[in-house]
Amino acid sequence: MNPTRRIHQYWSVRELTYRILDGTAVLAGALLAQYQTGGNHDRYLLAGLAATITFHIVAEITGLYRNWRGISSERELLCAAFTWLFAIPFIITLGYVTDSFNFFPAKAAAAWFAATPLVMTGLRAALRVALRRLRAAGYNTRRYAVVGVNNLAFRLVEALDNSPDLGLNFLGFYDDRPEERTGAIPEEIGKKLGSVSELIQHAKQHRVDMIYITFPMRAEDRIRGILNQLGDTTASVYIVPDFFVFELLHSRWTNVGGLPVVSVYENPFYGIDGFVKRALDLALGSLFLALAAPLMIAIAVAVKWSSPGPVFFRQRRYGLDGREILVWKFRTMTVCEDGPNVQQAVRNDPRVTKVGAFLRRTSLDELPQLFNVLRGEMSLVGPRPHANVHNEEYRRIIQGYMLRHKVRPGLTGLAQVRGYRGETDTLEKMLGRVDLDLRYIREWSLWLDLKILVQTFWTVLRGQNAY
Repeated sequence: MNPTRRIHQYWSVRELTYRILDGTAVLAGALLAQYQTGGNHDRYLLAGLAATITFHIVAEITGLYRNWRGISSERELLCAAFTWLFAIPFIITLGYVTDSFNFFPAKAAAAWFAATPLVMTGLRAALRVALRRLRAAGYNTRRYAVVGVNNLAFRLVEALDNSPDLGLNFLGFYDDRPEERTGAIPEEIGKKLGSVSELIQHAKQHRVDMIYITFPMRAEDRIRGILNQLGDTTASVYIVPDFFVFELLHSRWTNVGGLPVVSVYENPFYGIDGFVKRALDLALGSLFLALAAPLMIAIAVAVKWSSPGPVFFRQRRYGLDGREILVWKFRTMTVCEDGPNVQQAVRNDPRVTKVGAFLRRTSLDELPQLFNVLRGEMSLVGPRPHANVHNEEYRRIIQGYMLRHKVRPGLTGLAQVRGYRGETDTLEKMLGRVDLDLRYIREWSLWLDLKILVQTFWTVLRGQNAY
C-alpha cells in the first residue's frame, strides 16, 4: 500500500524573519509599556513572551504567515494588525487566568496594545522595501524559463513581470514545435531560446533556476517525459494547469486527506479577510443606522401618508450561497410584487408614488437594508441582490451568473458606481453588471470597499439611472 502523499509547506528564511520581527514587535510593545509606566522589567518581559506565543497561534488561524509575494502590502499589513487585534482577547484572558495581570496597570496594557501593531506593521513595511531594493539591485533573484509556447505561457510571463517583488528574471521559452504550430511570440513578452532538450542542458549547466511547464493537461505523456528528464537536474519545476485559463474566483490550494486540491469557485472572505469585512459592516452599519434613524422615521411617516399600504416592503432575494433572504425597503410603489412575475421599474413608471419617486432617485428607499447588514444577511458592499424571478431568468442565459452569490449581497457595489445602477432592460446591461460583480469578488480589498462607499454618495447625488 502506497503511503499518502502530501504537499509540504516548509518554513522559508523569509517566513522565519517575519515571525522573528512580529515577536520582536510584541516584546517591544510590552517593554515600551513598562518604560512608560514603570514596574518590574522581568514580569513585563514574561508577559511579552506569553503574548508572542499566543499571537503566533492566532496567526496560524488568520493565515498571516502565508506567502505574501505578489499580494499588495496593504493587505499584508492589515492582516498583521487585525491578527494582533484578534489576539488581544486571548492575551487578556490568559493574563487573568494565570493571575499575571495584577501588576499590569490599565494604562500600561493600553499602551502595549496600541504600540504593538504600529511597530509590527512598521517592521514589515521596512522589510518589504528592503527586499524590493535588494531585488532591484540584482540580489535575491532567480532565473526562470517556460516550457510551451501558448496563451497560458504568455499570461504567466505577464503576471510574473507585473510582480517585481517576486524577484524572478525571465530567460525565455522552450518548445519542440515549430512556429507554424505555436504561433509567433509577442516581442514585448520574450523569445524562444530552443527545444526541450536544450533546456535540459541549460538546467544541467545551472543557467536556469526555475522551470514552468504550461502544456495542456491532456498532454500527460509529454509532460511526464519532460519531468523524467528534468529529474536529472537541480532546477525547481512547476506545472501550470491549463484549467487556470477559466474564470476562477479566489482559487487557493488546500488538501483533502493528504491529496492536494485547488478551489475553482470560492468565497474570498475566509480567515482574517472575512473577519475584517464583517467588522467593517458592523462598525459602519451601526454608525449609518444611528445617523439615519431620524430620517428613517420621517420617511416612514411620509410613506404612510402618501398612499395606502405598508411602510416597508420585503422581497425575497438570493443571499450568500444562494440562500433565500428577505430584503427590506421602504415601499415606493402602489404594489408589492414578490411573485413569479416581477416587473423592473422603468422611467415614469405609473406604479411609483410621488414620495416613492424621490426615495428611489436618492436611494433612500434602501436604508432599511441596514438591518439586513447588521443581521449578517447582507454587506455594505457587494453585488446588489436581484428579485428571485430575475435570478432564475438570467442564470440560464449568462454563464457564471450565480457566482455573484458566493458573497453576501450589498447595499451598493462596484457595478452601481460604474454606471450599472437601476434598470437592466437589456441583456448587455445585465452582462456588464455581472462582469463587474465578479470583478469585485476577484479583486476585493478593504480599500476597494471604502472607495466604493465614497463613490456611492457621489453616484446618489447625481441621481443617475434611478427611477
